Amino acid sequence: MKCLHRYWLKEFSRFFIIIQSLILVLFVFIDYLSRMDKFIKSDITMLKGLWYVLLKLPFMFVQLTPASLLLAVIAAFGIMNRDAELTALKSSGISVYFLVKPALAAGVALACVMFFVGETLIPISMSRANYIRYQEMDGGPTTSQGRKDIWIKSQEHMVHINFFDPVQKRVAGITATAMGEGYKIAHRIDARTGVYKDGQWVFQEVTEQVYDPQKDDYEVTTHTSKNMALNLAPDDLGELAMKTDEMSFSELWAYVRKVTSEGYDATTYRVDMNGKLAFPFICVIMALTGAATGMRSFVKTNLPVGIAIGVVICFLYWFMFGFCISLGYAKILPPVVAAWAGNLVFLCLGTIYLINTE
Repeated sequence: MKCLHRYWLKEFSRFFIIIQSLILVLFVFIDYLSRMDKFIKSDITMLKGLWYVLLKLPFMFVQLTPASLLLAVIAAFGIMNRDAELTALKSSGISVYFLVKPALAAGVALACVMFFVGETLIPISMSRANYIRYQEMDGGPTTSQGRKDIWIKSQEHMVHINFFDPVQKRVAGITATAMGEGYKIAHRIDARTGVYKDGQWVFQEVTEQVYDPQKDDYEVTTHTSKNMALNLAPDDLGELAMKTDEMSFSELWAYVRKVTSEGYDATTYRVDMNGKLAFPFICVIMALTGAATGMRSFVKTNLPVGIAIGVVICFLYWFMFGFCISLGYAKILPPVVAAWAGNLVFLCLGTIYLINTE
């Protein structure tokens, strides 16, 4: 029976490599050509523009692997179905569930590969790709950016932001410093939180220090709330802040612990952290669903319909996964539930689909 599994895995590997390679090559061509005007306007060479696109390949590999896996499983089982191989195997007393074993093994293996790539290659490649995009192509604002914190020059102030929530557009742990003559601090504002309203930042729990040259001392005042006009918008911070796709699961986990211990709301990062664990698991579900689809009777005479159903399943999953993640960002669902709800629903549906096939 192991020979049968090896035969199926051989056919599946051939289809998976062809489909995945074709999709990635199309992505490179489409992404490169669609950004050609930006490369020219920003004086980036065509070679560096190609390097920018290639840097995103590990990320796209992870994003597209579940879809390629599903289509390859449907193609492998669909051709066996068309050639009456499945009928012969079933008539020999071989169960559908036995035939699904190599597909599930392939799903588990690819899920592990996705997680490994997400922990190693993607943080490095996406960090470099985002730097080219935001700093060299878009001409981002002057900044001294660390891994997690943000330092940025805004007019006469040097602003340090300890935490930025890219979904809620809120900042926390803000320090804005303006230097005076003799390199003395002329003005400093420390605020616990801040939100952007009507072109201004509204800071809460503010401590303000203003240097008085006559007294040669600082006047310290506190404010419950204070408006401050900075040449800095949330979109600018979104470009400068480290993206979650630049962080591995372990980095996100450490960052969430750090932010939580400092009293900040890390819901957005907690959702993304759970999403990094939940998304690779979809390979197992896609393998299950693809096997059930490929074994259907209608695929025997109309394989393209089976492929089309696979594409629809992929879109439905991505829609539900993104929708649940959005509910997690909005704090409607807990982070763990938001990340795993789509997987749980599709696992149940895929299992029922397979049972009906048997």
